[in-house]
Amino acid sequence: MTVSQQQGSNTVETNSEINPDQALGLVSLGLMQKLTNKGLSDLNWLREDVNEKADLHELRQRLELTSLAIETGAPLTTAEVSKLLGVKPLSDKYERGGLTAKKLSRNVWKLTKSEKDNSHWRN
Repeated sequence: MTVSQQQGSNTVETNSEINPDQALGLVSLGLMQKLTNKGLSDLNWLREDVNEKADLHELRQRLELTSLAIETGAPLTTAEVSKLLGVKPLSDKYERGGLTAKKLSRNVWKLTKSEKDNSHWRN
């Protein structure tokens, strides 16, 4: 075997090894999962929620209603805006998820798409 072939096989071995931080992380995760499974700790976030599924019907309705509100420019109540945005607007002009809710008067809002210049998200 030549020197270059020996070096090539050594690099494969070192790449498959994990560093000490990764090893500690794996050991810690394994320990926390064992504690959770035995009920010794309240670490429910480690278990996979097989029973928890997204309500796709509600999501579709929410997206359709948001699109309709933007297209028609219909006035919305604070409760309706809260439902569509997923959070109650805290100021007279509130941006979230590419949408802007602008307060027209007491309990009357208009929903529009945010301007691309003001968006912090990159596509």
